[in-house]
Amino acid sequence: MRTTLDDSKDELIAKAAELGSDRKGSGGPPGTSSEQFLRSYFRHVAPDDIIDRSPEDLYGAAMSQFRLATHRPQGTANIRVFTPSVSEHGWSANGHTVVEVVTDDMPFLVDSVTMELNEQSRSVHLVVHPQLLVRRDVTGELQEIHTSEEQDGPGKDKPHDVFRESWMHIEIDRETDPDDVERIEQALGKVLLDVREAVEDWERMHAQARSIVEDLEKNPPPLPEHELTEGKALLEWLADDHFTFLGYREYHLDKVGEDDVLRAVPGTGYGILRADQDMSPTFGKLPPLVAAKAREKTLLVLAKANSKATVHRPAHLDYIGVKTFDESGEVVGERRFLGLFSSAAYTESLTRIPVIRDKAKQVIDRAGFDPLSHTGKALMDVLETYPRDELFQTPIDELVPIAEAVLHTRDRRQVRLFVRRDVYGRFLSCLVYLPRDRYTTAVRERIASILKTQLHGETVEYTARVSES
Repeated sequence: MRTTLDDSKDELIAKAAELGSDRKGSGGPPGTSSEQFLRSYFRHVAPDDIIDRSPEDLYGAAMSQFRLATHRPQGTANIRVFTPSVSEHGWSANGHTVVEVVTDDMPFLVDSVTMELNEQSRSVHLVVHPQLLVRRDVTGELQEIHTSEEQDGPGKDKPHDVFRESWMHIEIDRETDPDDVERIEQALGKVLLDVREAVEDWERMHAQARSIVEDLEKNPPPLPEHELTEGKALLEWLADDHFTFLGYREYHLDKVGEDDVLRAVPGTGYGILRADQDMSPTFGKLPPLVAAKAREKTLLVLAKANSKATVHRPAHLDYIGVKTFDESGEVVGERRFLGLFSSAAYTESLTRIPVIRDKAKQVIDRAGFDPLSHTGKALMDVLETYPRDELFQTPIDELVPIAEAVLHTRDRRQVRLFVRRDVYGRFLSCLVYLPRDRYTTAVRERIASILKTQLHGETVEYTARVSES
């Protein structure tokens, strides 16, 4: 249903297009196609976001991006960060600095770019994100832009030289320092490369997960049958759209003197781990705690990586390791996936999730409750609402007493704190329970401050969940 704002947006775009027809602008498509191009460019922008702009500003923004797109070799991204001014460029962006990106259309682009800008504490004021069909020659010279009307036909076969591209115009707080502008461009270049490599290797990483399952079936390591069954089921579950695969690499566990060293196997990297690792003699030396864990005869390693994702979501990467064994049953390496659990992994009942469904059964059994009793069902509800990452990563011996304590806390007006050190000693996970009516932003900030001070932390990340109690 059209509104008055939609009509105002159409009128503004028509006025902006007249600038091209009247030859008041330069460097864009021929005047006869200016209006079609502008309508395609601003097609998905909310009227509220642009109706206070002048026709010159709209025309200037679109044509500036058009000029950036005139040459782009295959497999690259064009990035430009600048602050337009009427005196220098003939248009402005309400005083904001503009980030322009032209690249192949892929998943996660806008999320990843805006995430990086937010990580740099740069407020995002406007995002214009047209996805355009373009024709380029073999050198990357732009030959033609297809309008939105030409793009809409379902099932149309595209010629071999026509590609869908993402053009992004993002406005952030004004930046005047040239060094900061360069840092923004370099950081976004790295992010866009990570997105490209993760997307290009997406199918390979899925196939690798299924290949590992097949290998475990044909060459099972000397581990309990139930552990192998749950491990294989977890890999299949992850590959069934429950995990956003971002990187994969294989490692070999060696001894160098008295030290354990985990070395990447050249040529096995995919996604964000595609580049081969440093192979110097000292690289990959494992600290004693990590070395002990690496030698443990277990199939899976489920943990958080010590680096944050640059693709999709601003969270620490989830790390899924599958250990490899030699003929004598000793651990000799690891096949490692990095990525992020999908939203489906956080909403699906834990009774359908391999590995943690087994943990839930063990918790109830060790607590001595009948699963069908009132208390057994209440404990199961505690586990269903327990942070899903914690269920994956917390050893059963630590999980049982915490789950029982949470069960007894739920209906009491108490503040309880449960602290868990991650398997490699890099993080502390703190679960704080308090009555719902006592929770405020100020209370949360005070809790974070106390934890950071008392535990000598460098950073604090948090998630708040509110239940019935």
